[in-house]
Amino acid sequence: MSHPVPTNLRLGALVVDTPVVLAPMAGITNAAYRRLCAEQGAGLYVCEMITSRGLVEGDETTRSMLVFDDAERIRSVQLYGTDPVYVGKAVEILCAEYGVDHVDLNFGCPVPKVTRKGGGGALPWKRGLLADILEEAVGAAAPYDVPVTMKTRKGLDDDHLTYLDAGRIAQETGCAAIALHGRTVAQSYSGQADWDAIAALVEEVDIPVLGNGDIWEAEDALRMVRQTGAAGVVVGRGCLGRPWLFRDLAAAFAGEPARTLPTLGEVRSMMRRHAELLCEHLGEERGCKEFRKHVSWYLKGFRAGGELRRSLALVDSLAALDGLLADLDPDEPFPVSELGAPRGRQGSPRARVVLPEGWLEDTDGSGVSLREETAEVTGG
Repeated sequence: MSHPVPTNLRLGALVVDTPVVLAPMAGITNAAYRRLCAEQGAGLYVCEMITSRGLVEGDETTRSMLVFDDAERIRSVQLYGTDPVYVGKAVEILCAEYGVDHVDLNFGCPVPKVTRKGGGGALPWKRGLLADILEEAVGAAAPYDVPVTMKTRKGLDDDHLTYLDAGRIAQETGCAAIALHGRTVAQSYSGQADWDAIAALVEEVDIPVLGNGDIWEAEDALRMVRQTGAAGVVVGRGCLGRPWLFRDLAAAFAGEPARTLPTLGEVRSMMRRHAELLCEHLGEERGCKEFRKHVSWYLKGFRAGGELRRSLALVDSLAALDGLLADLDPDEPFPVSELGAPRGRQGSPRARVVLPEGWLEDTDGSGVSLREETAEVTGG
């Protein structure tokens, strides 16, 4: 069965022109990168994930991550939390003090330091605790008419699946949508995403389901929504070093066949714009340092020499960047071998998921007291 392709995404009263969401990625989706992607095409661009406890307790690092570009029309933030009270208070702060338009809750992070505390992708195993957190978040956002969504994974592993229960709980507690990454926590980012699980969740719930996993090209997004009936897609690693992917996605969902195959000269211009935006937000020294991590993604598959790549990965000023970029061949065509190829981290599946002692003994968890980290954690 082939499902129709959605043309926009409705999250409560919020309407997103293109049914595409930029997944929050730690150290990546800061205000500069969100602005860069938004300049390419419409969508919902989510801020780096922050911790609810850090926000409530006024942690300086957490607050410094809540920076929005002047051009950001929709302010979207992903929140991590394991304590219902902290999450509720954090949502209220986001709505009242930061004027956010959308809050997403992360229950998909597979990182051991997070699952060890019962957070991220481990938390949906405790159905009662999940419901408590969502109820607090939705209740805190309601007076501001801000939609709350959640992101999760299939489950801990193939023997401990949680996504269908999570979907029902999200619907019952008033969430505006649920995003499903079609991998388990044990898989992390390895192997293939299970789009059949996304389709099963679509059949299970009435709220919009967003599909996540293995969207490397715009064609993948269309194939996912047609195959699963998802209301939209969440894009993470596929846009690393390729912010123009959002241009392709906007065209694809609008029924246009456009695909961007930029020359190295066009990629060079995109790199310069990215660095410029980082410097505007962070200052030149820090902005250039932040830019370094993106160099290898932008140049993946191009013939740029090793010495030039190394120099770009050590760049410390916009002037130095300009000099190095000038050495790239502007006429070199885009390496078509990179189309559809995975980007970013992949790794190997884990033999076991690191969990709190006795975590699997019950599936409720209401009233459980978990230690919530204030340190930066990654997305799901």
